[in-house]
Amino acid sequence: MSESVVAAHPEHASQTTPSQPPVARVLRDLSVLTGGQGGDGTLTVSDLLARYFHAQGMYVYNSRSVLSRIRGGYAAASSRASVEPTMAQKALQDVIVAFHQDAITFGEKTLSADGFILGDEKVVTNPGQNTVLLPISITAASKLGNPLYKNVIAFGALSVLMGMDREVARKVVEQRFGRRSEEARAKNLSAFDIGVELAAKSPGPKPRFSVERGTAKDQVLLTGNQALAYGFVVGGGRFFAGYPITPATPVMETLMKILPQYHGVVRQAEDELSAINMTLGAAYAGARAMTATSGPGFSLMTEALGHAGEAEIPVVITDCQRVGPSTGEPTRNEQSDLFHAVFASHGEFPRFVLAPGFPQDAYDIGIQALNLAEKWQLPIILLLDQALGENMQTTPRLTLKGVSVDRGKLLSQEALDALAAYKRYEFTKDGVSPRTIPGMKGGQSQVTGNEHDEWGHVSVNVENRKMMMAKRMTRLRLAKPDLPPPIIWGDEKARVGFIGFGCTFGPIREAQGLLKRKGISSRFYQARTLWPVPIETLAPFLSSVDVVFVVEHNFMGQFARLIRSFVTAHNIESIVKYDGSSFVAEEIAGHVEQMMKEHASYVPSKTPIVTYESEGGGF
Repeated sequence: MSESVVAAHPEHASQTTPSQPPVARVLRDLSVLTGGQGGDGTLTVSDLLARYFHAQGMYVYNSRSVLSRIRGGYAAASSRASVEPTMAQKALQDVIVAFHQDAITFGEKTLSADGFILGDEKVVTNPGQNTVLLPISITAASKLGNPLYKNVIAFGALSVLMGMDREVARKVVEQRFGRRSEEARAKNLSAFDIGVELAAKSPGPKPRFSVERGTAKDQVLLTGNQALAYGFVVGGGRFFAGYPITPATPVMETLMKILPQYHGVVRQAEDELSAINMTLGAAYAGARAMTATSGPGFSLMTEALGHAGEAEIPVVITDCQRVGPSTGEPTRNEQSDLFHAVFASHGEFPRFVLAPGFPQDAYDIGIQALNLAEKWQLPIILLLDQALGENMQTTPRLTLKGVSVDRGKLLSQEALDALAAYKRYEFTKDGVSPRTIPGMKGGQSQVTGNEHDEWGHVSVNVENRKMMMAKRMTRLRLAKPDLPPPIIWGDEKARVGFIGFGCTFGPIREAQGLLKRKGISSRFYQARTLWPVPIETLAPFLSSVDVVFVVEHNFMGQFARLIRSFVTAHNIESIVKYDGSSFVAEEIAGHVEQMMKEHASYVPSKTPIVTYESEGGGF
């Protein structure tokens, strides 16, 4: 029996007789995998389950594994529900819904010992003993005129087999399809009822198990992309330009729905070059502006990124990472754009690279990024990833508490009139010059991608070049107190440490729990600022533990390498994954246990040597 399963009345478990039906098991943490071919409606089943579990007060984490095509090819989605907060996939599945034999072929090895498979008898050719076969697609076609209704029929069947509250489950279907035509709504409700009837007549125990209710009532289901879009609006963002690209498109789609309500503008550009240049133009004109893309689009934006750095234009660029290089795997998860974000574009100029770890974090950092861009007049790069961006999870309700707007040295007309002369790129102690909105009287300036003097005039003067470079680059050092600080999770006295960013947050937090149950306490440094490398907080953290595992989704261990380039530490180990799938907690915990067994020196002994440059890594 898996750890997540307990008997409702274990004291009676051994007393069951043939005349007494077995008591249904109660699950406190479960996962349902739905698999089939693209177009089978796997995401619909997962979405309906998430809505049901959310209505029952459980914490939800929905993930997807689909191909970059409209129809065909294996597509899967999982819906995890737990009475405890969770932000990661579960290693084992308690139920597999198979709309195709591939769902069993690929997923059966992850089925828990107590789990079962709900299969469509038309396509499942090799059922096992733990399979419930129902004529799902055949019945959808014969009774509803379209086999696509099989997804809701499957959900209806699950409501019986999983001991769901039938009334709540049916209401979920009604709400999910409430905005469709009356015919579509009625047919989907009929599909649910058909699924209930089919499952009720199937052989075997019903329900196979039941699901415990949770207490996460006053929360919402959000993806990181959606939360970022809300943060952009709340932070005063009023212009967005983008070009559709997986997995960043939902940022634009969300803003299309809400930004016009706040007198904002969303433009779908003809390509990524146009998108970022529109965004630069809007930012120069005084709007808080952002664009969002993924790796291939970010590559195209590189020249304009350099222009923003040279011209000191405040702009936010979101890179929702996916597997690369080139087209790579558009729908799979990776964190391999870090080096590109830090070093993109020829020449040198300051930029901040920030990385939220969960939807609430994406909302908060999305707001903060707008303030940082305008206060320090440079480009901000937000690194999300496919898992954080597209996977839906339970999130506290977003609020306006603590929200503030800092427009930096944006001059009013009165302040501009008080100046003897306006120099757009004036040399200042903090490296930030006064800024105006075009059209203000006396605020004229030249904006160019060439090196320039204080007035904006093109210049190749040697002394001017040195002063301008120092003016821009000094911001990397002076701005550090303003950047999002790390969050340290876990036991403050632990001698085992983790470092991670983005979507590794959930798996690391869960791995900490697994390790704790085995007597291994740990601390987790959740990095939210990746560049400039936050050595002022990283070095003390590294010194406080005997070994640090840097967990990231790329081949080279990019963040670990960045850390090593500024901090001399002898206790850093990398845990990397680059197959397109996300970490599960067991992988991380297992790696830690294995490493600690193989290397006795990792047992708490003495503090390792950690040194770094006191001037902030050379900045």
